[in-house]
Amino acid sequence: MTSLRGAEGPLAVLGLLANSELVAFSRLAADAAVAPEIRDRLELCHLGGVATGRLARLGDRVAELGGTLPDVVAPFLGTYVDFDARTPAGTWCERLLKAYVGYGVEDDVARLLAGGVDPETRALVVEVLDDDGHAGFVIDRLTAAMAGDPILASRLALWGRRLVGEALGVVQRLISDHDELRALLAQALPAGEGTAELQQRVFAVLTAEHTRRMDRLGLTA
Repeated sequence: MTSLRGAEGPLAVLGLLANSELVAFSRLAADAAVAPEIRDRLELCHLGGVATGRLARLGDRVAELGGTLPDVVAPFLGTYVDFDARTPAGTWCERLLKAYVGYGVEDDVARLLAGGVDPETRALVVEVLDDDGHAGFVIDRLTAAMAGDPILASRLALWGRRLVGEALGVVQRLISDHDELRALLAQALPAGEGTAELQQRVFAVLTAEHTRRMDRLGLTA
């Protein structure tokens, strides 16, 4: 068993990601309840099961590092409260894009953080963050909905810009409030002489990833 002191960084990353899986499960259940078609409800229920499986794997690794899942999740509870309050989705399409774009930003943060942890934890984080089918689900449904509807596409492009702005605010607070995460990000994105500050370097990576997500939908970031 690894000492808890030596595992503080990895445990923080696992806690952040475990909280994301908790939020994902609740979000998927809520989306399934209002999905317009039965096939969508079934698919979202399946994805909720995938989230619980990932949460169990994260819990196993936390235990191996000497921690407990409730303890490592606790510091990150409420991470999305302000984000959700600021970005209430008004339509099914907005809900889908919010899940894909808004919460995708924190997945990208977790990928960056994984670069500073031990190889076993890093491998688990990367595996957990591998596409579980949700991205494909969103792209399929939104692409179909936007086909021949430029007004919807324009509205979703604007919605995506709002989402990423608010999501970056969540990241800003994470960097500010959690020293262990800030240290791992600094390790993942080392500064050279005359380069931008850490937050700017992180935001540059996250914005580029956001642009790639929007490109997959044919939307302007």
